[in-house]
Amino acid sequence: MRLELKATPEEVMRAVEALQALGQEHQIPEKALFALSLALEESASNIVSYALRADPGRTFSVSFECAGGIATIELRDDGPPFDPTQAPAPEGPASDDRPPGGWGIQLVRRYMDEILYRRESGENVLRLTKRIPSRAIEQ
Repeated sequence: MRLELKATPEEVMRAVEALQALGQEHQIPEKALFALSLALEESASNIVSYALRADPGRTFSVSFECAGGIATIELRDDGPPFDPTQAPAPEGPASDDRPPGGWGIQLVRRYMDEILYRRESGENVLRLTKRIPSRAIEQ
């Protein structure tokens, strides 16, 4: 499944809802589907807010694949190059003295089994992978 989305928070949630429907169709366990949904929401929200500056005239794409015990989300945007796999972890707990940010990427790192980034044809391509027990997925 592939979606072309406008750079708005509402479109991010539309992608999350589509992922959840696909996950239920493929009988992905609730815990794994939660992890995938969280990673998608955090990653897509970063694209909307930072890469595309919440400009509803701009778009990004999300594709989902579920096969062979692996669920994959791929996000593509034409924003400035940014490799979240190289982003440093925030130091210390969140506070009023420190600017917000960085925690979403940490959540994605925690819940995904593999995160790959590449720059291809002027686009950021982020691929998030979660292993699912094969007996839990309807092939």
